[in-house]
Amino acid sequence: MSTVMYWDGGWAWMAFMPLVWIVLIGLVVWAVTRLTHGTPGGRTDGSRRGEGREWPEHRETPEEILDRRFAAGEIDADAYTEARERLAAHRPGLR
Repeated sequence: MSTVMYWDGGWAWMAFMPLVWIVLIGLVVWAVTRLTHGTPGGRTDGSRRGEGREWPEHRETPEEILDRRFAAGEIDADAYTEARERLAAHRPGLR
């Protein structure tokens, strides 16, 4: 028996095995992140991307955000009135 017989095609396996390990490690990382981060696509309502609603039912308007920040004490009365006036001046169709 010749030892050359056992090495026939060995270079192909040497080139192919790192690729197999990279794919295997990638699959393990993907599976772990998928299992630990909850539902597919990060949805909490159980729907997948493209199913159901994509946006919340109600998005806050700039005025509502300003009101909430003022009520929480994040901004003072002067900043609130100035921002309200600026919003009113730049609101399309309400001039």
